[in-house]
Amino acid sequence: MLKGSLVLSILLLFAGFTGFAQGLGTAGSVSGIVTDPNGAVVAGATVTLSNALTGYSQTITSDTGGAYRFDNVPPNAYSLRVVASGFRTNVLAVSVRSTVPMNLPVSLALANATATVDVTPNATIVENIPTTHTDIDQSQIRRLPLNSSGNGLSDVVSMTSPGVVPDSNGFFHPLGDHAQTQFSIDGQPISDQQSKAFSTQIPVNAIQSLEVITGSTPAEFGDKTSLVISAVTKSGLNQRRPTGSFFSSVGNFGTYKEEADLAAGNAKAGNFIAFNFDRSNRFLDAPEFVSLHNNGNSFSIFDRVDYSPTVNDTFHLNFFVARNKFEIANTYDQSALGQDQRQRVASLNIAPGYVHIFNQSTVLSINPFYRVDNVNYYPSADPFSDQTTTISQQRRLANYGVRGDVSYARGPHNIKVGGQVQWTALKEAFNFGITDPGFNPLCFDGNGDPVPGTICGDGTTPNPDYLPGLLSYDLTRGGQLFGFNGSRTIKQQAVYAQDSISFKNGLTASLGVRFDNYDGIAKGSSVQPRLGVSYRIAATNTVLRASYTRNFETPYNENLLLSNATGSNGLGNGVLGDATTATLKPGNRDQYNFGIQQGVGQLIVLDVDYFNKKTNNAYDFNAILNTPITFPISWQQSRIHGVSARINLTNWNGVSAFFTAGHTVAKFFPPETGGLFFNSDLPTGPFLIDHDQKFQQTMQVQYSFDSLKDFSRFRPFIAFTWKYDSGLVAGSVPDFATALGLSADEQQQIGLFCGNVFATISSPITTCSSADRGALRVRIPADGTANEVTNPARIAPRNLFDLSFGSDNLNRSDRVKLSARVTIVNLTNKQALYNFDSTFSGTHFVTPRSIQAQFGVSF
Repeated sequence: MLKGSLVLSILLLFAGFTGFAQGLGTAGSVSGIVTDPNGAVVAGATVTLSNALTGYSQTITSDTGGAYRFDNVPPNAYSLRVVASGFRTNVLAVSVRSTVPMNLPVSLALANATATVDVTPNATIVENIPTTHTDIDQSQIRRLPLNSSGNGLSDVVSMTSPGVVPDSNGFFHPLGDHAQTQFSIDGQPISDQQSKAFSTQIPVNAIQSLEVITGSTPAEFGDKTSLVISAVTKSGLNQRRPTGSFFSSVGNFGTYKEEADLAAGNAKAGNFIAFNFDRSNRFLDAPEFVSLHNNGNSFSIFDRVDYSPTVNDTFHLNFFVARNKFEIANTYDQSALGQDQRQRVASLNIAPGYVHIFNQSTVLSINPFYRVDNVNYYPSADPFSDQTTTISQQRRLANYGVRGDVSYARGPHNIKVGGQVQWTALKEAFNFGITDPGFNPLCFDGNGDPVPGTICGDGTTPNPDYLPGLLSYDLTRGGQLFGFNGSRTIKQQAVYAQDSISFKNGLTASLGVRFDNYDGIAKGSSVQPRLGVSYRIAATNTVLRASYTRNFETPYNENLLLSNATGSNGLGNGVLGDATTATLKPGNRDQYNFGIQQGVGQLIVLDVDYFNKKTNNAYDFNAILNTPITFPISWQQSRIHGVSARINLTNWNGVSAFFTAGHTVAKFFPPETGGLFFNSDLPTGPFLIDHDQKFQQTMQVQYSFDSLKDFSRFRPFIAFTWKYDSGLVAGSVPDFATALGLSADEQQQIGLFCGNVFATISSPITTCSSADRGALRVRIPADGTANEVTNPARIAPRNLFDLSFGSDNLNRSDRVKLSARVTIVNLTNKQALYNFDSTFSGTHFVTPRSIQAQFGVSF
């Protein structure tokens, strides 16, 4: 704890010295001087930096010295367009791939000159790099139908990134894995889970752009790399005319949202701040199609200030504070009992930094960080309103450390060498007790009903599944609450080196190596080579790529101590029956990617990627009894392979579109090798895990009426989104006989039917002789055909449609613009499940039809 306090003190001292906030992180800069044919400077030239695929576009005017500068430029390929009166337009290709500043002088030919303009029309359509990734700009984010309270960033990623499968409550599964995702927010690494039940998320109105990496991960990223989300936030630098917006939304389920942001600054200092609040009576994805006991709200403030005392030095700091407070959604049975469980998640993030430019080739970046999540889970006031157990939890996760690197770009080389050291301080407290006398009875009476108390009398039958270790914690039989308390600090260190080499013949090679050391409950280290190549065929505008990466995987931190606890303080000592605890160890992954990117003119880009991953010590989650308290486990091995694809249509007469798709096979192999596991439930052979899905796709088509003369000043638009998911594995109902043993509530959740009879909350189906039987929302294998690899039970396929339309400039103003928008999510009110009786998250329905109206002002 002393070490943590020392680091925090250093961070606060550093923040006080700079007096300003957040970092440039992975963003770069583009600057230069505009001149005429004689070398004289051209003042007042209009300079635009843009990317047709992502929609990124920034425009500035050269100053009296002819100078222009774009700061906080996300890594990508761009077109730089320079226009000045009396001169011919010049368009240059720009590729920003590091923090090393790019100096790009621009010479303009006279309007009547015969010299040709330097134009590279296809330069920004395809990217000649080995990394498989998706770029998303704020202009695209604004048009997405985001509807998840407190989890907008997760919705953005799952809708726009191929191979990412959406799950309940803002959770998603990246390329067949459970959640091996790392966020990099302006260079700050965050590898802990970010769904609303575990933490809070940076709001989407604070983000300028995202780069979502799924293959050939650079060596600078480690720990959890199945998906890397590199975010560049908005900045106030060079915002001489303040910009900002305020939006207010209302909708069904008692939903309302308030969003505001403001950016202002000059070449030396800038500040950006974003405020967000939302409330809903359907805060979580519910276990029923209706929303019961599901009120919640979230609040966040994000602030970024940059300060550049000289052209070569920049101080910065990210400040983020957020809170989620919500009820735990009930089933019909839980509501009837008056269950009133709640949760609160509070987060604080401070990330100062320093960037120094030695010269036009070399840049130093230093980023300390401190982040803390406090999670509190509250039981009902009456413990017997919680069935079948009452639980409470207090969990604290504090992550602090420093990351630093030196970037060097010269000639064909783009080199980065750096390191990272961090500590993660964990504190966990957990209590539970049995509140249902029928959950673990000692015996049954003659009618098969559980016998209360601790004595079995005459005429009773012993319960063959009785767990004696639970008796001490059975509140219906005089027991007391089980209590767990633990604390531990996880230490991690890493060093890395990488070089991206661009050859003149169209070949690009990415070479890297990373070393990680993990010192937690278990210890481990690994050297990880990262190799990738890409080749651009200029004649056809095609890029071919291939890569190999080795990744060092570390255990999840959420409830890590509980999962590894042994002895009298743990759950693996007979409390839960035949359960065992083994220490969760780090794992290693070998990953191969092969892809192609094809540009069609200047309008369309097709990207297809094949991935193959083999992991030793593959991580997953399990749950304690029937509670929402989850904990990490590991399996001996996983083998995951699949295909992801994305098609982008750039703006064509007002029409733009994107299509993403993915196919994944996620096969896991027992035995369990770490965490708390129940020996009676272990599979005997390979199985498809419950984040395996055969196919999913998202397509969005937008039409902007800007090209129509009568409408262009209003900037009206319409967007249609189609999402299809073939269904995750649902292994808890392998056959119809198992479904007959479910409760009435569980049967109606999956839409169980026998002939023309459907299960209801008051009338379960206990027998069925009809050949016409099944479930509407789960695909149950035919009798005798279930197989955990070739034919597991799955959630039923679903098609969801969203529609949004509105105007970005109702008052036809060039300065202050009024806007209005209507968003309809699940247009057809489809009743469908994300999951059913999942070992990680239970049962959740997708959002019923949701209609929201938004009004706002921007300037």
